[in-house]
Amino acid sequence: MGRLANKVALISGGARGMGAAHAREIVAEGGSVVIGDVLDEEGEALAEEIGERARFIHLDVTSERDWADAVALAMAEFGCLNVLVNNAGICTMGSIENFTLDEWNRIININLTGQFLGIRAATPALVQSAPSSIINVSSTQGIEGIAGLHGYTASKFAVRGLTRCIAIELADRRVRANTICPGTIATPMNEGLDVSGFNPMKRKANPQEVAKLVVFLASDESPFISGADILIDGAELAGHGPLVQL
Repeated sequence: MGRLANKVALISGGARGMGAAHAREIVAEGGSVVIGDVLDEEGEALAEEIGERARFIHLDVTSERDWADAVALAMAEFGCLNVLVNNAGICTMGSIENFTLDEWNRIININLTGQFLGIRAATPALVQSAPSSIINVSSTQGIEGIAGLHGYTASKFAVRGLTRCIAIELADRRVRANTICPGTIATPMNEGLDVSGFNPMKRKANPQEVAKLVVFLASDESPFISGADILIDGAELAGHGPLVQL
């Protein structure tokens, strides 16, 4: 029996990168997964690779109908839904003078409103299938600011606040909600980025390292952890190096 036996997860942005790692790890630990993404070919290929305990559905996280369909698929195919992983997100950058309203609205709609819509759509099923777990993906940029990442940083800070509200509201219905705040992960979005100047471990995290944390929060091993922001950043935000050579 795996750590997630009889658990069913719905993952947004699950076709590649961190989302794909989460899907593989959840199934490896005995769970089943619905992979939601706008990347249809990649998502379908991943579900086929994982096997009979995985399904793919087209999921635009800004669409209420897509979220409703994804939840319905989980219930129809696997009989319950007790893990929601709000992983989908985009990153754009630009100076404040040049960052357009359309860019702002797009990133807020995907990174923040998308998570709100997912939680709202999944809550009845999560309550019915409790004990359940909501895992919202924020970022180290949900804790510190970076010049030029205005929309991304604002959305990731807001995800942390949303998570805390949900954790309080659903606590008495046995649904936990937590935020994970990854540092720089080795995904297509971060390809070519050199982290040696700001990460003490001088490397990016492997997506599987983040997936291990997702499994822990999804499992019954973390029953009293809710409303938390959990960093997984290789000490990136722990502080600064020495002021003088040691």
